[in-house]
Amino acid sequence: MGPATYRKIIGDIFGGVTASVIALPLALAFGVASGVGAQAGIYGAIILGFVASLIGGTKVQISGPTGPMTIVAASTLVLFHGDVSMLMAAVLLTGLFQILLGVLKVGKFVKFVPYPVISGFMSGIGIIIILLQINPLFGIEGEKSPLQAVASFGNIWSMFQTDAIYASVLALLIVFFTPKKISRIIPTPLLALVAVTIFSQLAGLQLPTIGRIPNGLPAISFPSFNLSQTSILITAAMSLAILGAIDSLLTSLVADSLTKTEHNSNRELIGQGLGNTLTAFVGGIPGAGATMRTVVNVKSGGTTRLSGIIHALILLGILLGLGKFAAIVPMAVLAAILIKVGLDIVDYRFIKIIKKAPKHDLVVMFTVLFLTVFVDLIVAVGVGVVLASVLLTVRMTGQVNSSVNDIEIPVRDIENCTNISGEKSFNIRVVDIDGPFFFGSTSQLVGQVGAMLGTKIVIFNCLKVPFIDLSGFFALGEIILKLKANDIIPFVVVSDEIRKKLIRLEILSILSEKHIYLSFDMAVDHARDHVCEDRPQG
Repeated sequence: MGPATYRKIIGDIFGGVTASVIALPLALAFGVASGVGAQAGIYGAIILGFVASLIGGTKVQISGPTGPMTIVAASTLVLFHGDVSMLMAAVLLTGLFQILLGVLKVGKFVKFVPYPVISGFMSGIGIIIILLQINPLFGIEGEKSPLQAVASFGNIWSMFQTDAIYASVLALLIVFFTPKKISRIIPTPLLALVAVTIFSQLAGLQLPTIGRIPNGLPAISFPSFNLSQTSILITAAMSLAILGAIDSLLTSLVADSLTKTEHNSNRELIGQGLGNTLTAFVGGIPGAGATMRTVVNVKSGGTTRLSGIIHALILLGILLGLGKFAAIVPMAVLAAILIKVGLDIVDYRFIKIIKKAPKHDLVVMFTVLFLTVFVDLIVAVGVGVVLASVLLTVRMTGQVNSSVNDIEIPVRDIENCTNISGEKSFNIRVVDIDGPFFFGSTSQLVGQVGAMLGTKIVIFNCLKVPFIDLSGFFALGEIILKLKANDIIPFVVVSDEIRKKLIRLEILSILSEKHIYLSFDMAVDHARDHVCEDRPQG
C-alpha cells in the first residue's frame, strides 16, 4: 500500500466517522418528524447511505433522510391515514421510479429547473419544518400540517410543559451559539442530543421522549397496498422520486465544486433509487443526497466511496449497541435540532438580493413558497416550473423583432426585362425576423401578413433565427400558402441547420427547394430573375 492510498483510507475513515456523528441525531429527528418513528430514520440512513455510496454516481456523497424528503413522506403518511405499509409501498415505487429516471438518462435535465423554483421550494420546506416543531418545542404533541400547526399556536400558553421548555432552551442555545472551535470537534446536533439528554435525566425532568426503538437488525417485510388507492400511491411516489432526484443531484453539484471532479448524474439516480427501494423493505423513510453531511465528509478528508460506506456501518453499529439509549432522548431536543435545520434550509442567498432581483423571479419564488407551505409541495413545484416557463416565454417574445421592408431594385440592373418596361424600379418585400421563431412569437409575424401583400416577391430573412419550433413551422407554412394564393413568390433565407429541419418537416410540399437559400444576397439575386415572369412560380 502506497503513501497516497494510505492517506486516502485515513481520510475516508475520518470523513465517514464525522458524517455519521452528524447523521445520527438528524436521522432520529427526521424519523420522528416523518410520523413513522425514530427507528425509520436510522434504517433509512443506514440502507440508503450504504447502497448509494457503493453504486451511486457521486463518490463522496453522503445520503440519508433529508428535510424535504421527510416532509413529503410525512404528508404522504397523512394521505394514507397513518398506514405505514402504504407509505412503504410509496417508498418502494419511489426507488423504482428513480432507477427508471437513471436508466432513461434524464438526470442531466434536473439542472434546468429554474433557480427561483428551487429557492421558493427549499425556503418553504424550511418554514414547514419550523412550524411543525414549535409545539414539540413546548412539550406539546406536534401537528400533521403547517396550517394545523399555525392554528394550534393559540393553545401553547395553556398546554406547554415547563420541563420541556428547560430542555428546549438549552438545546437551542447549544445548536445556535456553540463556539465554532467546539463545533468543529463535536457537531452541535450531537452535542445538544447528548448534553440535554444527560441533563434531563440528572435533573429528573418529566417530558416526552422518543420512546423505545428496536435494538437490533430490522425485520424484512414486503410493503402492501390497497388497489383503490393506486392513483394516490403513484402520485406520491413520483413526487418523492422527483424531489429526491433534485435534492441528490443538487448535492452532487456541491460535491463536484468541492472535489473538482464530475459526478455521473444517471448513475447517481440509479444508486439513490436502489437504496430507497431496499429501504422500503425494512420500514425506513426515503432519503436523498444530504448537502451538509456531504460537505462535512469532504472537509474531513473523505475522497472515495469508502467514506460513505463507513458512515453507514457506524450508524449500524450504533443501532445494534446503543439503540436502547435513544429511547430517553427528549422530543424537545429533536425539535430544537430540526428548527436549526429548517433555518439552514431557507435560501438566504436569494433573500439578500430580494430588492434587486427581477420581478418575474420574485413572482415565481413567492408563489412556490406560498404553495409549498400552505397547499402542496408537488403542486408548488409544478406550478412554479409552469409559471417560470410562461414568464420566460413572455420575455423571449418581447425580444423577438420582425419587420416588413422593401428593397428597391432599379430596372437598369435587369437585362431583357419586358414585364416592367416603362418603370424605373421595382420592389422586393423583405420580412426580417430577429430572434427565436416559436409559439410565443408566431402571432407577431402572422399579424403582419397584410403588409406582405401588394408585391411580386417576399423574402423571409431568418438568418437571425436561432431555432424554429413546430408552431413557427406551421405559421410560416400558412403565410407561404396565403402569399402564393395572391400570386406572390415566397423565398426563405435560413441557416443550414434550420434548412435541414424545414425539409425534414416536409416544407417542400408547399415551397420549392430552389426558393430556400442560405445567403440573403443570393436570394435577392434570384428574386431579380423571377421579377419579369408573367406568373409567379414556387
